[in-house]
Amino acid sequence: MRPLQIYIHIPFCVRKCAYCDFLSFAAEEETKRAYIRMLLREIEAWEDRGDACISTVFFGGGTPSVLPAEDIAAVLAALEKKFPFEEKAEITVECNPGTLTAGKLKSYRQAGINRLSIGLQSAQEAELKLLGRIHTWEEFLESYRLSRAAGFQNINVDLMSALPGQSRETWRDTLEKVLALSPEHISAYSLIIEEGTPFYERYQADALRRERGDACEILPSEEEERAMYHLTEKLLSERGYARYEISNYALPGFACRHNCGYWERREYKGFGLGAASLVDHTRFSNTSDMQKYLAGRWTGEAPQHLTREEEIEETMFLGLRLRAGVSFARFRESFGVEMEEIYGEVLQKLERQGLLVCTKEAVRLTEYGTDISNYVLAEFLL
Repeated sequence: MRPLQIYIHIPFCVRKCAYCDFLSFAAEEETKRAYIRMLLREIEAWEDRGDACISTVFFGGGTPSVLPAEDIAAVLAALEKKFPFEEKAEITVECNPGTLTAGKLKSYRQAGINRLSIGLQSAQEAELKLLGRIHTWEEFLESYRLSRAAGFQNINVDLMSALPGQSRETWRDTLEKVLALSPEHISAYSLIIEEGTPFYERYQADALRRERGDACEILPSEEEERAMYHLTEKLLSERGYARYEISNYALPGFACRHNCGYWERREYKGFGLGAASLVDHTRFSNTSDMQKYLAGRWTGEAPQHLTREEEIEETMFLGLRLRAGVSFARFRESFGVEMEEIYGEVLQKLERQGLLVCTKEAVRLTEYGTDISNYVLAEFLL
């Protein structure tokens, strides 16, 4: 049986955050019910080779936890009718504080969900308000307490640095408060000002200044952002968290298997509005038009069959995000050629610059290479 990862997109949220460019929005209850009905139909209609065994399921969004727990359970039941699950499959639901109850969490556990990803972003009330979050720090603490009481022993907390007006001191305070709770996993991302968001309208000029290396007026400077980044690794490593990917840290044994699958280019199938898939060397995605989706016209743009060159590129610039890097043996197994035959000059150049380390087993980024990873990864475009 081949392992297959499943992504379920739930586009609904209570209110869209000011920085968010994901496919998400608030919706009426009738729309949510119609969406779940169509999602179940899409799963039922999926035709696969039939040799898959589901290794991970990830409910993302949006805010999946805005839905009744029975909707999430119904989706898992529909998947179980199609394919067997691995004995220790990782099943994650993204949640926001303020959308969790003791009853909902109990139902999650009964349905087989064994991992939660809670979107905190900041422990500072002023920063939460600025981001447009629907919750306070105290509401996050209550959601976290309820999750532990329900028996969840694998919890991720999402955090965000380089926010407007944020300082190293407020970022340290957020990290310290979260570390005191001992979650198994912490994702710590730097804010990106995305086009089409309210933040883009407010801070576009400042973001351009930072890119040029000029002084910022509201956003932290590039130097301050980098200092926050290094502070994150320092504090988390002191508490036993290993950085296994550029922005992700975990206690031993708790790296997110689902996300690692993306970076290792394992097969995944997405269901729901705008959900993407990678199956049989082909990328494809669902429509992002809700009316089309609810009418049963799920298909998006034409599938893209990846060339060998495209798969090689992806293997490098996705795999190098992982601390373990890209395995020479796996590269050889996947493409029938040694990595050095394709990237020999690039590897030598980046190693001379102190950006890569090549061992007998793998190539991986150095600390300096991680700092300027965008530059390094671009070098692997053929």
